[in-house]
Amino acid sequence: MALFSPVSNLYARIGVIAVALLLAGGVGWWLAWPRTHYARGVGFDRDQPVPFSHQHHVAGLGIDCRFCHSTVEISSDAGMPPTYTCMTCHSQIWTNAALLAPVRRSLAENRPIAWRRITDLPDYVYFNHAIHVAKGVGCASCHGAVAAMPLMYKQYSLTMAFCLACHRNPGPNLRPADAIFDTEWVRGPSTPPPAALMARYGIGGRNLTECSICHR
Repeated sequence: MALFSPVSNLYARIGVIAVALLLAGGVGWWLAWPRTHYARGVGFDRDQPVPFSHQHHVAGLGIDCRFCHSTVEISSDAGMPPTYTCMTCHSQIWTNAALLAPVRRSLAENRPIAWRRITDLPDYVYFNHAIHVAKGVGCASCHGAVAAMPLMYKQYSLTMAFCLACHRNPGPNLRPADAIFDTEWVRGPSTPPPAALMARYGIGGRNLTECSICHR
């Protein structure tokens, strides 16, 4: 008498196929997960000690990026505003707002506000804000339409592929010097063509893909 009926062969095949699919799905997920927007934090805002709105401050009040990020033109780091910068205005307006209690506490305790990073590049990446600004790369090219963000979020992946795509063809991401800090700027008929902007900023020549923008 046979130990297994003929239908057992069917069950065995189904089991092998199921295990193979599970393994393939696991490998696929392992490869795909780090590339998802969720894993990279793209499109997701983060809870902050104070719900600072760029939409209100930049688009609504017309505050220039450099008022808060004061070192963006001279340093590798764009800089975060000290509490004294916030209190330039908020010592006069919204002085008792509950929303701004962490700001007042920061000033009273002489302790900086612990903002949570939105853009956190790997430790082995060196990015210099000053040279990119000096070469005509606008804030929006990397940070997106910040003036339209009620809460700040990461709009682009900022992966190595993202950076290399720009370094291989930087022209479309360049803009006139007076538009670098305008996050709502769009290219118009009067805008110099990409080739002209590259020539104006001295970008081009050999090894462009090897970050010659930063090492000229």
